[in-house]
Amino acid sequence: MVTTVTSQAARVRTSEQARLLAEQSDRHAVTLESLLAVLRSTRLSDQAARQTAIDVAAAALVDLRTASDVRENDFLEPVVGAFERLKTDLRPLVRFGQLDVQFVEPPANGRALPGAVALSARAIVRNAVLAFADADDARRVRIQWDCDGLNLLIGIRDDGRGDLHAHDDALRRIAEQVSANDGTFRVASTFGWGSDLTIALPLDPPSASTHSVEEDVDLSDREREILRHLSTGARNAEIATALRVSPHTVKFHVSKLLRKTGARNRAELAALAR
Repeated sequence: MVTTVTSQAARVRTSEQARLLAEQSDRHAVTLESLLAVLRSTRLSDQAARQTAIDVAAAALVDLRTASDVRENDFLEPVVGAFERLKTDLRPLVRFGQLDVQFVEPPANGRALPGAVALSARAIVRNAVLAFADADDARRVRIQWDCDGLNLLIGIRDDGRGDLHAHDDALRRIAEQVSANDGTFRVASTFGWGSDLTIALPLDPPSASTHSVEEDVDLSDREREILRHLSTGARNAEIATALRVSPHTVKFHVSKLLRKTGARNRAELAALAR
């Protein structure tokens, strides 16, 4: 029994590493495609093309840092040190971007962060800053970290239009990362005054379970197939193509899966499937 559980854990870990590598390769491909599109554009002046290419490359460098952090998942990191690394990660964006990024330091005596939590927290903040930069309506972003002993508390506030909401597509990656860490994510927006993102990431892992969502919930064969595709991050159209059904059919089954599992969104559903 112990051997079986150990081998299952090893397979899960290997699968997750493969997924991360595939995801990273895809992001690099997108970056290169974006750079080529900018350099080939006939609508941009040389100066504008150069600045845009610099911005794209700077964002890619931030993303690359995330990949190098993966191997540190199993270590504890002081919260102050993790925050300093975040500031270093954001330096290219602060230098080349238009955002005024303000940092509120976490308490020096805050509990050390597990490597996976520190990695996710930095990625969440970077994605938020990139989302604000892409929206091009915010001029100032305030980032604050705190710790209540059980959770890492992250506050991110901008002075943009104030029309963001928790299910906004611009915040999809953040919602997925928070869900994957069993955290909570709230967005409070005031039109004309900006948006406030509040995130709590638990520092202790959830209790281990030997059951999968497929064992705990009564699912049809089709629902199991769709659930497995969801765990890879596939969209409805991609799942429909793979299963040779219509996107409407996939949407119908996803809605049923949400009801059966109690998941709040696709991100939680994918996390359950993993």
